[in-house]
Amino acid sequence: MMLRDIFAPALLAVGLAGCSLAPAYHRPATPTPATVANSYGAVETPTRMASWRAFFTDPRLQQVIEQALAHNRDLAAAVANVQISRAEWLSQRAALFPSLSGQASANGSQTPASVLGLPGVSGSYTERIYAAELSVPAYEVDLFGRVRSRTKAAQEQYLASAAARDAAQISLVGQVAQAWLTLGSDRSLLAVAKDTQDETSASLALTQAKFDHGEAAQSDVDQAKGLAAQASFNVARYATQVAQDKDALDLLVGAPTSDALLPAGVDSTGVMGQLPTGIVSAVLLDRPDVMEAEDQLKGANANIGAARAAFFPDIMLTGTGGVTSTALSSLFRPGSGEWSYAAQLTQPIFDAGKNRAGLLQAKAQRDLAQANYEKAIQTAFREVADALAQRANIDAELTAQQAQVDADADAARLIKAEYARGAASELDVFTAQSTLYAAENTLVSTRLLQSSNLVALYQALGGGLS
Repeated sequence: MMLRDIFAPALLAVGLAGCSLAPAYHRPATPTPATVANSYGAVETPTRMASWRAFFTDPRLQQVIEQALAHNRDLAAAVANVQISRAEWLSQRAALFPSLSGQASANGSQTPASVLGLPGVSGSYTERIYAAELSVPAYEVDLFGRVRSRTKAAQEQYLASAAARDAAQISLVGQVAQAWLTLGSDRSLLAVAKDTQDETSASLALTQAKFDHGEAAQSDVDQAKGLAAQASFNVARYATQVAQDKDALDLLVGAPTSDALLPAGVDSTGVMGQLPTGIVSAVLLDRPDVMEAEDQLKGANANIGAARAAFFPDIMLTGTGGVTSTALSSLFRPGSGEWSYAAQLTQPIFDAGKNRAGLLQAKAQRDLAQANYEKAIQTAFREVADALAQRANIDAELTAQQAQVDADADAARLIKAEYARGAASELDVFTAQSTLYAAENTLVSTRLLQSSNLVALYQALGGGLS
């Protein structure tokens, strides 16, 4: 009977709780066209990739990405933030339920009978009290949903941190792929520079020999030396860039990357899969960063309920129950029970506008979160549209540039043959070599641009998680 009397009010309060003053959440209208179009006019509705491995198909790149997912410090921080948010949510959720604590005590005292003024008692009066109790500390009866609204807000913040972690992974995968491809591109440029250095060194030796036999002018020698020096400069510059690219990749991975996993050049063929040329914009709502922004909007919406509840009374319950006795041996005998409980209601009367200001702030934060959510959608739309716009023409650019390299290589070969027969000048050879070198560099840069475009599109579409 005693335990029922103590805990019945608390259980009744839990049953009464559940009302919420938060406004009903409705997802804002998407501030974008229904379809992300491009020059092809294609409309597809792709599903999110089950894994990034479905797109990044090169085994070496896959291993590098796996190492980054295991060792990257930024991703580890994002995971820790998820755990922190989850703990905060669970801590806030605990306030929905009464807590129970137990305690036992033994008190003894001795007082002279003369001090107590007890008639007929001489000497000292000794008293011992033993008690064992269960107590319900102050528990707020959540009739107006203040605690429940705060719990909902904490839950949405936890979900937002989880979405932020997913966004961090997709960003990391894209960054690692981009760094890996950039390293391959600079290695290709270094190889072109070395080939040009060999060509210019051989040309310089030939020109010097002709000058020694009176068959070439000093200006031809000087020009050959200039081209050779420029080629040597380019080799040194790209060698430095390759080393810096490797350092940048190692930082992303979080550990040194094996040379066996590094690309020799840049070419998206066999490295990455294909992505759709057009999508329905609703797919962008599944992007982790957009989901994060929506979770934050939901949390801000829930905080309005907590701010509204501040205008209504707070009801607090406390209670204790247990047994007490002057002798330990009779502590649990019938008739030794005791209990007490108390309820307290506090109604705000005058707060100089504090609660009203709190409600206005909660609504303004909800409006801010909605603006951020809509901006996240617009940003996602633009990133996809920009990537698709570039993709529409990059293949044609690459084909044209490859044709130019082939033509310039044929021209350089023919001019060298004519020079050997005396039908072309040194200037013709130098010009053809310079033109070919520039075209090869542009081809490498265009290949990197094509690969980077695919990586950007992968990220813009929301990527794929493990």
